[in-house]
Amino acid sequence: MAIVLQPFSPVAFSLGPIDVRWYALAYVAAFVIGYWMFRKMTARNNSGIHLDKRQMDDLFTAVILGVILGGRLGYVIFYNLGYFLAHPLEIFAVWHGGMSFHGGLLGVVVAMILFARRAHVNVWRILDVISVVAPIGLFFGRIANFINMEVMGRPTNMPWGVIFAGDPITVPRHPSPLYEAMGEGLVLFLVMFGLYKWTGLRRYPGALSGILAMGYATARIFCEQFRAPDIQIGYLTSWGLTMGQLLSGLMFFSGAVIFAIAFRKK
Repeated sequence: MAIVLQPFSPVAFSLGPIDVRWYALAYVAAFVIGYWMFRKMTARNNSGIHLDKRQMDDLFTAVILGVILGGRLGYVIFYNLGYFLAHPLEIFAVWHGGMSFHGGLLGVVVAMILFARRAHVNVWRILDVISVVAPIGLFFGRIANFINMEVMGRPTNMPWGVIFAGDPITVPRHPSPLYEAMGEGLVLFLVMFGLYKWTGLRRYPGALSGILAMGYATARIFCEQFRAPDIQIGYLTSWGLTMGQLLSGLMFFSGAVIFAIAFRKK
């Protein structure tokens, strides 16, 4: 017996003529909580990061631009390049959804390299702290995906399968965004926070960044088994490889290299 849900409105509330969408609220919550945690974690003398108020504001701005620009361009390039080449103005319609975590990650890395050079700080120390707070954004983003009925799951006979009344084939599906919110979001955050707080890994700049890459990749590859492939791409191979799994496999390898180099440098 499946759970039947009416489609959620993508609009959380309206302020006069302005519609405030759940997707926007997810990003706002992620940035605000992430900013607060970053400040708390770097306020300690043993963090190795010393930024004044202006630099913190610059950092916050750089992260926002990296996430949004990288995430959108990543989706355009990795998931639907043909469509956006035919409809270039749609690239800017971010309110229609369509963001790539892998693109957002690359955007943040580039933004942090530029910021670190300007602020004369170790970029890996910055990225290590961001790696701890990043799963918070993943959690809120996946909840927004569920509300928007995006990246829904494959058909299932499990009792917690969800039928959205707006689904054209009306079959019970895995609530895969909720799986990802737990695995890529909550669980990964607890792991990263525990490693940062109770181990000596922070003494090896880049180690936590490598672990985040490997941890996210592992969770994403697993959760993709329950997630329907993007309709415009489908499966990349006859045995069911998806674009998300391919990008996550590359991400795992990169994370392993970064982790190894972090200890070699020390």
